[in-house]
Parts: sequence; C-alpha cells; structure tokens
Amino acid sequence: MESKPSTWLDTRSAGVLAHISSLPGRYGIGNLGAGTRNLVDFLGRAGVRYWQICPVGPTGFGDSPYQTFSGRAGNPYFIDLDELALAGLLNDKDLAPLCLLPDDHVDYGQLYENFWRVLARSFDRFAVSGKDEINGLGSLASFRRAQAGWLEPFATFMALKDHFGGRPWTTWPEAFGSWSSDLRASLPESVRVDADRHVFYQYLFFGQWERLRCYAAARGVGIIGDVPIFVALDSADTWQNRAVFRLDKKGAPLAVAGVPPDYFSSKGQLWGNPLYDWDHLARTGYGWWIDRIRAAFELYDIIRLDHFRGFYNYWEIPAGATDACGGKWRKGPGLRFFKAVSQAIPGARIIAEDLGYIGKEVVALRQAAGLPGMKILQFAYGHDAGNVNLPHFYPRDSVVYTGTHDNNTARGWLEGMSNGTSAQVREYFQIGKTLSAWPVIRAALATVSRLAVIPIQDLLDLPAESALNQPGTAEGNWRWRCTDAQLERLNGEKLEVLRHWITLYDRTGDRMLRDYSEPPPNPGAHP
Repeated sequence: MESKPSTWLDTRSAGVLAHISSLPGRYGIGNLGAGTRNLVDFLGRAGVRYWQICPVGPTGFGDSPYQTFSGRAGNPYFIDLDELALAGLLNDKDLAPLCLLPDDHVDYGQLYENFWRVLARSFDRFAVSGKDEINGLGSLASFRRAQAGWLEPFATFMALKDHFGGRPWTTWPEAFGSWSSDLRASLPESVRVDADRHVFYQYLFFGQWERLRCYAAARGVGIIGDVPIFVALDSADTWQNRAVFRLDKKGAPLAVAGVPPDYFSSKGQLWGNPLYDWDHLARTGYGWWIDRIRAAFELYDIIRLDHFRGFYNYWEIPAGATDACGGKWRKGPGLRFFKAVSQAIPGARIIAEDLGYIGKEVVALRQAAGLPGMKILQFAYGHDAGNVNLPHFYPRDSVVYTGTHDNNTARGWLEGMSNGTSAQVREYFQIGKTLSAWPVIRAALATVSRLAVIPIQDLLDLPAESALNQPGTAEGNWRWRCTDAQLERLNGEKLEVLRHWITLYDRTGDRMLRDYSEPPPNPGAHP
C-alpha cells in the first residue's frame, strides 16, 4: 500500500444518528416534515454539526433500508403529506386512515395497505389540474428531464413490478427482462400511467429533501448519508445495469453477498445481494460506481460507505445456499477503485464502515485511501482480543459511535452484559447503579476521535426494546420511532448538558486542529 495521505476529517465535531423512519410524524412513519425539522432545530441549538441517517431508498419485503428497489430513488413513505394537503391534493378524509396508525413504531403492514392509495390520489388530482409545480418545489417537467437517466428506468421498473403482481423482475416475460430507452412505447397504458405516478413521487421526495437540506444547513447541521456497498437483486439498479453484476442470462445471480459467522451471527449473514463484476467495472473506469457516489453527494454532505472491507475482499456465497457458512473470500477492487473515485470527485468526504474482524490489510487500504474508520464503544470489552476498540487506543482519524443501527442501545448493552464484563465497563465509564447511557455518551465525546455520533435512542436513554435492527433476523426490525413527547423531553432535559459537553470537548466543529503549540494571545498575562 502507498503511504497514508491526510484525511478530510480535520475538526472535532458531534453528530446524532436518527433514521427518517424513526422520527415523529402524523402518518405512521417519520417523514420530511415538521418532526424532522424539530429534530434539526434541536441539533442546531445543541451545537451538533451532523445528522446521520440510513439509506433513503424505497424499501420492499422486510422493510430494510439496505435492501431497496433503487439506490438512486427516495422512499415515498418519507414524503410530507401535509404539504400535499396544503396544495389541495389531499384532504382530511384521505388522510384519516394514516392518522390512526401508531406514533411510537412503524406498522409496515398497515402503512402499505393505506399509504399508496392516498399518494396515488394526490397524483391523480395533480394530473387533472394541469399544473407543473407544487409549492415552490420546482418544475416537474424539468426534474424529469434532469433525472431521466435513472428516473425513467426506476419508474418503469416499479410500474412493471406492480403490473406483474410484485414478482421479481427475473420472473417477468422476456420482453420486459431488461431496460431499454424504447421500452415505454411497448408498455400497456395502465403501466405508463403508473410510471408517471412514480415520477411524481420522486419529484415530491427530492423537492422536499432539498428544502430540508437547506433548512438544516441554515442551522449549521450537515447530513451524513449511507451508501450500501451492494444493491438488491430485485431492484431497478440491477434490472437497468445487468452487465455490472455477475448474473446468468436470465438475470439470476451466479453467487451472492453476505458475511461469514461473526460477533452478530453464528451462521453469518446471507444478504443475497448480487455480486459485482469488478473486471467489467474496471474496464469501464468504475463509471457506474462513480455515478452512484456522485449522486449521493447531491443529497448528503458526507457519506458513510457501508461494508468497506468488501472493497478489499468480500464473502462470496454460492447461489441457492441457505446460510453464509459455505462462502469464500474473493478479492475486491482495492486502492485502484478509490483512486478513480478521488480523481472523479475531488474532496469527497467519505467515512469507511470498517467494523468487524477485518485484519491489517483492510486497515492499510483504508489508510491509503485517506478515509477515517469507525469505532464502537459497545465493542470496548469482550469483542476483540487486541482491545483496539478501547477508547484510549482510538486514532484521531476515526468516527466514534456509542452504537450503530445494528447495535443494542447503550442502556440495553449495559443492562445485558455479563457480571465479569459489567464490572470492567462500570469502572471504565464511571457508570453508577442506574446504568444510564449518558456516561457512555460523555466518554464518546471525550475521545480523540474527531467525529462522535450518538444514536437518538441513547440520547433518550432507552432500553434494548428500542434497538432499530437486529442483524441476522428477518422480522421486527426498522420499526422503532421517537415520539413528539420524547423529542420535547430531550429538548427540555438534555439540551444544555449536551451543548455543554460539546463545548467542553471542543466538538463545535469550528476549530482547525494542529499538532503544534503557540503562546497565548497576551504572553504577559498570568492565570
């Protein structure tokens, strides 16, 4: 590996991890409306510089934001329906079924049953109106032209998927087995109309997203987004770009992605995503990937590149396997890929998700690419024999988390650990009998890691039942939500403490760091 360049992470700052689905909202799931703006207001007042989220793409079976129908599209569930009501496209009667959904968790079954017909009704009314714009979101026609490269295939894919009863594209008739620019002309009229609906939904999402991003920026809050390394087999990405993936002639994967048995699962994780044809990508200058990353930076200020180790080597599982145990390691694209990204997108601010048992070669790749890695305080004891996850060993060019979306809450972690480990952790983090998450939060802010990110569940000091995802399980995930009352309580009870600690540990994000000392402004002054 080449010598390590300096990373972009050159100030100390703090962030909060809260996925959009987990935020307050009146219609069964968090959205880009008032609840999210309230969170941004809290972050700005506390001096938190970054809001981190999970991928925002449209989810399918299992509701995971890491298995979406598109890596470029937004999830229509996140559209602020209040704006459509103000525009006269929805009324109280339309919205009434969604208002009956719970506010402390997402009932995806009921959301699915009620949401889509409400959103379709708004499109039908918009289409009849003959208008081209809603509430300053810009021209729909201009948006469609500007985003046509991914938008038309995605909208067509979603319309065809509904037309064929939700079946995967690999089972569709051969005439619809891949995207082509002239495909629309051969579509049934009902499919063309449905594709237009999906274009409209994306227009709403991206217009509202840009407005929210400007709202956050005005309050000093940047957004960290997540780019999964893999895309779903049943996605517009794969359907449109079959040559990018290792598929047979019918579109079935030759092998699939996952991870071997590890800390999270004794049988590993069988993700099932198609694997990339890295030789094809290298021959084409990694153009597909570069376009994907460039598009992410149109949404986010910083991206977290999920499963970084897969760029060094990845776990290849035979197609048809029932678990991940029988896989093998295969070489990824390595530093050549990151050089291509750096050349195409100078100054790209990327965090490498380098968790797990990765070995020194993956660390060397991350360092050669100039990317900060991640550290998890919950891994400080009982996770790694080398103790590299103990806070006093953290490097400065790292991002520390009390936990991620794949971890227990900090309180749940403290309450569930063994007696032997508990004594060590209590002493290290100076935790009292209450097992509160807040001493762990303070420890994260005090580390030398230049960015510290706290999940909102830990700010709320919630138990294990509030964890967002349990890797290796297929049901019951991505459901937890923060309520308006919880967010109000956080504002009232913890804002000043958090703001004080952010200042105390120099995490205001406005001080450039240096490795030399200077005399005080008034050398003659004495303390």
